Amino acid sequence: MSLTRRLLTALLLGSALGAASAQSLPELVARAKPSVLLVGSYGLMDSPRFNFRGTGFVIGDGNLAVTGSHVLPPAPPPGTERRLALQILGADKQWSLRGATVLANDPAHDVALLRFDGPPAPALKLGGEQAPPEGSDIALIGFPIGGLLGFSHVTHRGILAALTAITLPTPNAQTLNPRAILQLRQGAFEVLQLDVISYPGNSGGPVLDIASGEVIGVMSLALIKGTRESALSAPTGISYAIPSRHVRALLAEAGLGSKP
Repeated sequence: MSLTRRLLTALLLGSALGAASAQSLPELVARAKPSVLLVGSYGLMDSPRFNFRGTGFVIGDGNLAVTGSHVLPPAPPPGTERRLALQILGADKQWSLRGATVLANDPAHDVALLRFDGPPAPALKLGGEQAPPEGSDIALIGFPIGGLLGFSHVTHRGILAALTAITLPTPNAQTLNPRAILQLRQGAFEVLQLDVISYPGNSGGPVLDIASGEVIGVMSLALIKGTRESALSAPTGISYAIPSRHVRALLAEAGLGSKP
């Protein structure tokens, strides 16, 4: 075989292997959905008993979950039975209620790390310290508008539009801790600006790099124009996510290293 033909054969094989290893969005969604969960509170005297607050996702050993700090329910009034709870979709397509505790919370960067009870669930892989290049294809999976659409996973596709600096809203008295105070003093930090429509209920969910299938960020907020209601009636398509390196920092703080 001539050198030219051997080189051509090698190139064709390389292209075939690359195509075989590439992950389509439908494949990614099917693999990721069992790892994306409901975050809320559960109270025997509440109606409904489970109060949905946002999205989360499983990482690590299968009993760790990540969500947004602002998604966590407020501390219950004294004497109430209300507690932090998650719901996870099982292999039987039924939602399973799980009790959860907060291992680490970073209100300044709007991320929280939880541990939940029961058998482990499939985990997503965290991306590295560096975000993918601007223009990369991304996907969100979550529960937009909460239970109004039923608790079904919904996927939105977009792009990583920019790496930009932002200052999150000032934490309230419940979340104002030394870390939050330090961040307020330091000012803005880098976030992922996404060209994608997101809705209330997507907060705390994973931002997935379609090419690698890794979690590159945690959904935090969307730009709205006018009133809060316009987030539903006239979404801007500009959303922001917290880079996954801040999740790795929480893992280290909880003594779990930085491995996903």
